[in-house]
Amino acid sequence: MTQGSLASYACHPNNSRGRLYHEEESYSRTLFQRDRDRIIHSAAFRRLEYKTQVFVNHEGDHYRTRLTHSLEVSQLSRSLCRSLKLNEDLAEALALAHDLGHTPFGHAGEDALCEVMEAFGGFNHNAQALRILTSLEHRYADFNGMNLTWETLEGIAKHNGPLTGKLARGNKDVPLAIAEYNAQHDLELHTFASAEAQAASLADDIAYNNHDIEDGIRAGFFTLDDLRVVPSINAIIEEVDQRYSMLDERRRIHEVIRRMVNVMVDDLITQAQANIATHKVHSVEEVRALKTPLIHFSKEMEASNAILKDFLMKRMYRHYKVNRMASKARRMVKDLFCFFHCEPECLPTEWRVLAEGASTEITARLVCDFVAGMTDRFAMQEYQRVFDIQTVD
Repeated sequence: MTQGSLASYACHPNNSRGRLYHEEESYSRTLFQRDRDRIIHSAAFRRLEYKTQVFVNHEGDHYRTRLTHSLEVSQLSRSLCRSLKLNEDLAEALALAHDLGHTPFGHAGEDALCEVMEAFGGFNHNAQALRILTSLEHRYADFNGMNLTWETLEGIAKHNGPLTGKLARGNKDVPLAIAEYNAQHDLELHTFASAEAQAASLADDIAYNNHDIEDGIRAGFFTLDDLRVVPSINAIIEEVDQRYSMLDERRRIHEVIRRMVNVMVDDLITQAQANIATHKVHSVEEVRALKTPLIHFSKEMEASNAILKDFLMKRMYRHYKVNRMASKARRMVKDLFCFFHCEPECLPTEWRVLAEGASTEITARLVCDFVAGMTDRFAMQEYQRVFDIQTVD
């Protein structure tokens, strides 16, 4: 989609609020394309290849990782934005960056860092993504981080909604990394993010709901027919079975999931178009000023998704095999953090020189950055190097 065919409520690169540090912009790429390219070339993005989605990387070559998940979210985000005349480049950048802050071993690793960092400002994977984008990547001569546009950073910070004010959901304490950056570059945390950020966030939901089904079936945790308890999925299974009565099970699974994705995307587009007409939005600022998200599923689809998420929680995320790996993961992450926090002289040289003594708050944040950035594979190797007396580094 050309920039001239964008809707009036889309983010146009010519109207960007710019970057924290001034740069000469590219004549061949828009600001948001340049943001996307910087994310793709970052070390943090490459590490997503060996970070857990649900299954640890070594458990099988066909399970999703954070990297393959991010690519799927990117594809869905572009499709949604193309249909709604939103900026595909901005949504793509947000989709590719949204998981950069995740720890090794998925949510188990995050739970462990939340526990050990409670006394030192806490840990939040979304805030960690912003920290990576604005501080921890050291590739450019003139600044730390990637110096991305305001719109991209806003989308990372607020893709789930406002963080302050009456519209903020849940805990209204702004994560430390977001609060620190916001103090120097106001991301207007009391408003909703752009429609592109909202679309990317829901593309994330569509992607992980559907690929977790495929991965769960592959792992043998449940069958496709077990999912008939979800009304929308049952209808699709019936439709597929009537049309393809002799289809082998592998193709049957893929056909059902493919149609589920299409149904969810179509529902989101239809509901978003209705919302746009209802609210009569004509600018991105009007999108941000709404009291409700502009992009969301229909009530019927939200109810169906709630049933599906409950099913996946019981049959997959809390499966005893996943629980066992999660328990090991929490133990590894906590042990690694506590070891390096108490003995920062054992950190790799480039990290050790930044530490400020054992068990201090500054060293805790440093060690948290180090551990959070680990891949599953590196964390397991580091754990063995540190705690196995027979391993020589």
